[in-house]
Amino acid sequence: MTDIRFDERVAIITGAGAGLGRSHALELARRGAKIVVNDLGGAMDGTGASASAAEAVASEIRDAGGEAIAHGADVTRPGEIADMVEQALQTWGRIDILVNNAGILRDKSFAKMSLEDFRLVLEVHLMGAVHCTKAVWEPMREAQYGRVVMTSSSSGIYGNFGQANYGAAKMGVVGLMNVLHLEGRKYNIKVNTLSPTAHTRMTEGLVPEPALKLMTPESVTAGLVVLASDDAPDRTILCAGAGGYAATRIYETPGVYLPPEQQTAEHVLANLDKITSEDGQEDFQEGSSQTFKFLKYAAAHFDLPLG
Repeated sequence: MTDIRFDERVAIITGAGAGLGRSHALELARRGAKIVVNDLGGAMDGTGASASAAEAVASEIRDAGGEAIAHGADVTRPGEIADMVEQALQTWGRIDILVNNAGILRDKSFAKMSLEDFRLVLEVHLMGAVHCTKAVWEPMREAQYGRVVMTSSSSGIYGNFGQANYGAAKMGVVGLMNVLHLEGRKYNIKVNTLSPTAHTRMTEGLVPEPALKLMTPESVTAGLVVLASDDAPDRTILCAGAGGYAATRIYETPGVYLPPEQQTAEHVLANLDKITSEDGQEDFQEGSSQTFKFLKYAAAHFDLPLG
């Protein structure tokens, strides 16, 4: 089994001052990467700021013999992200890896949640990933190499009470991955998503104490290392936590074709069991696959050639 190495690679990791981000930064550095440790240093709800968290992790990496710089950019501010990317390029001349890990929580039931809290969580998780990825995209295209990792959550993929804002943002990054992997593949930019379960500040009080010892950030980071590596897959949602590893895929059922005279709500309802049957479901790689499937059904009904 060959060791996964990142010698001469440069990685930016957002939200790396604590928890999963810190674990990611330390492990990539241990494997040879040069690290930009990004962290605003705020509280879990996004308030406040301090450079000490990022600098502490960067110092830890340097003390262990690695190379790292700290940057306190707010991922919701494109200008600050641009400055961080420029510092990385000036320091090392390249950016190979981006890990979009920064996040906040403002949990409340949807009925009680303010629009401000909804919007801010979207700004940090989704738009933060957009701002950071946009800033590194051109350097990666020019270098014909890049590894971008989004961070999703079961709260977005499956749902979790009281996290409408967080869930919407976390599913949003999956959609971002789906498109960027198509646009980046001819430049050898691979875009994947990590869906972690770990004991961090975000899980305080949510998980029974005996189980917490199993939910280590390091167990999640093992998956992150793969997604950031030269041999990374592409467009993969890798779920990781407590030693468990799985992949989430979005499938589409074969569905049915209804001729024009039956294309009514009543006929759709009458066929709902067939429409939702999982037999023969497919994992489409891009949106046009669905269009061609439906056109094929229609063309067959009317005996039309589909070139």
